[in-house]
This record gives sequence, structure tokens and C-alpha cells, in this order.
Amino acid sequence: MKLTFWGVRGSIPTPGKHTVRYGGNTPCLELRLDDDKLFIFDAGTGIRNFGDYLINNGESVKAHLFISHPHWDHIQGFPFFKPAFIPGNELTIIGTDRVEKPLEQIISEQMNRIYFPVQLHDLKANINFVPIREEGEMKVHDALVKMIYVNHPGFALGYRVEYKGKVFVYISDNEPFDKASASMAGNIEHAVKEKFLNDGRGDPNQRIFDFCRDANVLIHDTTYTPEEYIDRVGWGHSDYLFTLRLAAEANVKRLYIFHHDQNHSDEKVDDILKKCKKEIRSRGYKFDCEAAIENATISI
Repeated sequence: MKLTFWGVRGSIPTPGKHTVRYGGNTPCLELRLDDDKLFIFDAGTGIRNFGDYLINNGESVKAHLFISHPHWDHIQGFPFFKPAFIPGNELTIIGTDRVEKPLEQIISEQMNRIYFPVQLHDLKANINFVPIREEGEMKVHDALVKMIYVNHPGFALGYRVEYKGKVFVYISDNEPFDKASASMAGNIEHAVKEKFLNDGRGDPNQRIFDFCRDANVLIHDTTYTPEEYIDRVGWGHSDYLFTLRLAAEANVKRLYIFHHDQNHSDEKVDDILKKCKKEIRSRGYKFDCEAAIENATISI
């Protein structure tokens, strides 16, 4: 498998001289299987550049687009994804349904004519929606894709891809689950909270540790420093100490810290990565750690 980062920033795009090295686009990843089958993870602003790249290469598109959750930073690039405007292209969009609103409506509402000049039904590509209502798994081409609810408002999903003996895990937005703080949090979906509280494996985060078990590559939310997280409990994001612990507990081989905070400059991300590597050495962890960089490509 080959992975390319097209957007690595969280919450809101951050163009400017302070973010040029790591990138300012919101989440989007390209995953290619060995036979060139295309998976896309999230449709943040990074998907615009990815779409332009595909068009410039003259590539027809038949892809599965996995949406972790429909917060703006994860879907706001979709209306600018040029392959969706071209007849003959095919997109299968996978993401969470809501009781009050199906997946197709969630995606189409940001293209309501009040907000955007082109509506979903105007797109010329063949677009299909596969709603996810429960944790589970699906076979996509020769890969097995597993889904888990993570601790982030809005039925957010983590994805695990198993293919030819390799494992890739993508968890863009996730907060360490704490029983005390969860009991007071009003923005966690009840069904998700119950999965953590009733897991029965001691630490409620064990379900996430097990989901990431033995991953060759783990991409995980590392929005905050531990000092920043103190004032942001309940916002649905992790600090780097939890992310490192997760990678260690899950016996991950390579970790990429991801969803860089909108207020973190390149120099700040450098500093966080430096502190991560120091913690890895001091704690005797065995995995490699890097920060996700827009436009970088890695092999899995």
C-alpha cells in the first residue's frame, strides 16, 4: 500500500508562511492498494489539490471515500473535488448515518444553494452512499476495512485497513476516554459513551488500543500538548502523551501524529515532534514516530 497526505491540519485551513512545511489544508489522505485501487480518507480542503492532481494526470476515478465524521474540516473540500463533476467517474461515500439525518443529506446540505452555487444532484459522477450505523467491517476490493466509534462528538469513526498482511489505521479525531469527565460531558453521543463505559476491559480506552493492534502505520489525532489539553477536556482531541501511549499499547510499528492544531506553526509542530521522540526514548517505546506532512508519500 502507498499513502499520500493531502491535508493534515485540524479544525480550519491555515494558509500562510508559518504553516508551509507541514501544510495548512484540513484532513484528506490517499491510500493506493498494490493494484492501484483508490481509497480516500476524509474530504477536508486537502481533497481539492488531490482532485486537481488526478485531473492533471488524466486519471479516471473509481474510489471509495471514507468520511470519519461530518464536521466541517472533514467534508468542506468535497464541493471542490473536480473528479466529482466528470461523467464516468465513480465515488462510493462511506460514513455515519444519524437517526435524524441520513449520510447523503449530511453531505448534500453543505451544498445547499443558500451556501454554495452547485448542488449535489448537479454533480456528473456516479455517486453512491454507504451509511454506517454500527461498528463492523466490510470487504472493499481485496482489503478488509474495519470501523470503530471513537471518542469525539458526532459519531466519529476510526478506520482499519487490512491488506496482504499489512495494517493501516486512521483515527483522525479522538480523545482519551475518562469515566469521570465523560459523566459530565454533554457532547458525547450516548451510544458511543456506552460502548466505552461497558467495554469490560478495565481501561475504557482498551477498545481503541485493540483496534490499532500491530498496525504497520497508525495515523492518530495529536492536536494538543499536555498543557493545552488541560483546558480543552471534552473537545474531542488528544495530546501527544496519550497518542504515544496508544501506539505503545497497540504495538504499532510507525506512528504519524496528525490533525495539527490550527494555532501550531511549523516550528511548534517541530517542537512537539522533538518532545515525542524524547518521550519515546525515555519510556523505552519501540515504534518510529513522525509528524504528518502535506504532500508526503509513504509505503506501508
